[in-house]
Amino acid sequence: MAKWGEGDPRWIVEERADATNVNNWHWTERDATNWSSEKLKELMMGLNVENDEGKCEVTEVSSVEGEASINNRKGKLIFFYEWNLKAIWKGTSKSGIKYKGNVEIPNLSDENDMKDLDINVTLCKDEPDTPLYSLMRKEGANKIREALSSYVGLLKSEFTQGMILPTANGVTKQPIAQANVKMDKTKIGSSGTAPPPCTGVKIPTCKFSLTDTFLTSPDELYRVFLKQEMVQAFTHTAAVVEPEKGGKFRLLDGNVFGEFQELVSDEKIVMKWRYNTWPSGHYATVTLTFTDKVNETELKIDCRGVPESEEDRTREGWQRYYCQAIKQTFGYGARLY
Repeated sequence: MAKWGEGDPRWIVEERADATNVNNWHWTERDATNWSSEKLKELMMGLNVENDEGKCEVTEVSSVEGEASINNRKGKLIFFYEWNLKAIWKGTSKSGIKYKGNVEIPNLSDENDMKDLDINVTLCKDEPDTPLYSLMRKEGANKIREALSSYVGLLKSEFTQGMILPTANGVTKQPIAQANVKMDKTKIGSSGTAPPPCTGVKIPTCKFSLTDTFLTSPDELYRVFLKQEMVQAFTHTAAVVEPEKGGKFRLLDGNVFGEFQELVSDEKIVMKWRYNTWPSGHYATVTLTFTDKVNETELKIDCRGVPESEEDRTREGWQRYYCQAIKQTFGYGARLY
């Protein structure tokens, strides 16, 4: 190994107590198997669907076999995961008759798109046929697919933090995740390019506000921004939402992400928010204020720290892909000021 100050700089490792991998050159790997196993169980357990015939629920995740890891090479992240999952579901008809069945997912892998995932739902042997079987095969399988999509999103957001390594000059370099994601160019902030590096130059920023009105109560509208299933509904893509102070969110195929800084139930949400194409490490502060107007809710959106060159795109994004999308999805349509 070359000494500090000598030889090819790509292979130099500065002598320091924390053994930092300078220049992000060396291959580093993080094992995500144990975390993934627990997260998959957590996301699948208790999933339920219901209709006029009765209710179905995943009551046990009986087998989680596989592995997961993240590798960092020259500042690029490579995700690997491969799982074979088995679960038990139980159904209860409106008349109280109980049924039992199995779920098997043999190919949850980084090589397969989520839409190609096999979710095999069966009834246990000797169980009589029931409409609940059809409910579980269709709506139940869709909920399981959403949960597994959330797992992939969490894997790529929670574990990237520890894989971001400092470069030789001490500036943190944001690695580029190598993921099998098909970008929808019509989505908010979509871009096939990596975020610009942080250059240390102050970015000219601006602020703006929007006010919109929704035909719903403040508590319902508040939930729309914090409940993962509702975020996935109005964005029409998988999302990761951790509804707590310090919790992370990532949506729209990873093109928008950030962190919740303050949550005041039914009244206010403050978040660090950014597009993935903004200079690495730069976030805007977005404050959502919910005001009860009797039969409707006024939502004020204050955005501060938005790069000046991104003002129009950010404003349009909030209007179109948040406000309008929420109204169309949940029927909260009202006027925009």
